[in-house]
Amino acid sequence: MLLYVLYAAVEFLVPLPEGRKTKEVQIPKGATFRQAVEILDKENLIRDKNLFIFIGRLTGLHTKIRAGYYSITGSMNPLSILILLKNGQIIEYDITIVEGDSLIEIGEKLIEKNIIDRETFDKLSRSKSFLKAYNIDAPSIEGYIFPDTYKLPKGLEPENALGMMINSLRGKYEEKFRLRAEELGLSEREVLTLASIIEKEAIINSERSLISAVYHNRLRKRIPLQADPTAIYGIKRSGERITMKDLKRKTPYNTYMIKGLPPGPIASPGLKSITAALYPADVPYIYFVSNNDGTHQFSVTEEEHFRAVAAYREKKQKEKQAGQQIENKNNNKNGVKNNGRS
Repeated sequence: MLLYVLYAAVEFLVPLPEGRKTKEVQIPKGATFRQAVEILDKENLIRDKNLFIFIGRLTGLHTKIRAGYYSITGSMNPLSILILLKNGQIIEYDITIVEGDSLIEIGEKLIEKNIIDRETFDKLSRSKSFLKAYNIDAPSIEGYIFPDTYKLPKGLEPENALGMMINSLRGKYEEKFRLRAEELGLSEREVLTLASIIEKEAIINSERSLISAVYHNRLRKRIPLQADPTAIYGIKRSGERITMKDLKRKTPYNTYMIKGLPPGPIASPGLKSITAALYPADVPYIYFVSNNDGTHQFSVTEEEHFRAVAAYREKKQKEKQAGQQIENKNNNKNGVKNNGRS
């Protein structure tokens, strides 16, 4: 008995003769513990598979094993491998979706981690059968992926990866939201669409409900929303300069050219923007313009709005002139001469 204990100790505690090499071993979905041990044995990662199975049964591991890719280094011993399997420590990728991320940006994050390729992502995100499977009444899954940090196992099917993120949204979109949307006469798609616009417009949290009120008031009065971010949706990346040409471009999403909400969301809204879309502030504002500091000036009448726009342009011009003066001063200080050419 003592000899067997010593043998087991040596077998389980002495590191494998693999040096510093690292192997990735895949345990397929539905594999039994015995099948997993066979895989490890073929990769020369255990010395005595019968002993490994015996210890696995003693620890209860034989009843459950998590499928996925396991990273095993040569410095590990069989006991460490057993613990790795018991804890289900598979290779996972952290994917962080932030509020306001567009479908393009989300796709790039998934592609970077080799969770999906570009062609599959583009096809799947607009697949009618996939949209139907998740009860999405929109042109794509844009706006239906909830902003969060996800741990996605290596080898996870692309459909399941996207499905996990869509289900996260549905878990956060509580019953009280559904009831409130019914009160307002809005569908889930319309709520998420409005929330996505608020997400792209709002910088200060306290202004979300005010921006929401502007759009609700415009919808009620049948005035075009004229939301700048919708004018560049599918045309430019977020953060790029919006021009007058953009505002006049005819697209199904440009709310300068269409009345009402666009066909679907333009980004992934967070809970604060979804809440703001459902609970707008009780104010009569119809207009708002940036103060160029993260806040906005809200107005009821067109005259008030024009004055606010003029003040914004004047402030921006002064800031531009101040910046130019500082640049000229620095250039003179560094001995840079202006040769008269632009």
